[in-house]
Amino acid sequence: MADYPITLDVPFPDRLSRLTTFFRYFMAIPQYIVLCFVGIAASVVLFISWWAILFMGRYPRWAFDFVTGYIRWGVRVDGYSSYLTDKYPPFSMS
Repeated sequence: MADYPITLDVPFPDRLSRLTTFFRYFMAIPQYIVLCFVGIAASVVLFISWWAILFMGRYPRWAFDFVTGYIRWGVRVDGYSSYLTDKYPPFSMS
């Protein structure tokens, strides 16, 4: 395996709840609605970051933290929607 700065480790679920599996997509709808608005904000932050990197030569820390938090949250929601876990993702970027 190549050394890469981003990794994703997902343990195999031995057993999943039938009840939450049945309602999984309905339970994920609020997450996707909020993520849509946070995604719009992340796009604006990325645009601002592009200019900052272009002129200052560095990624502003606040922008990096916001974008990585948005991506982290989105991966958790996608993992939940894809039946990789039964744990409902928090409405959080941390």
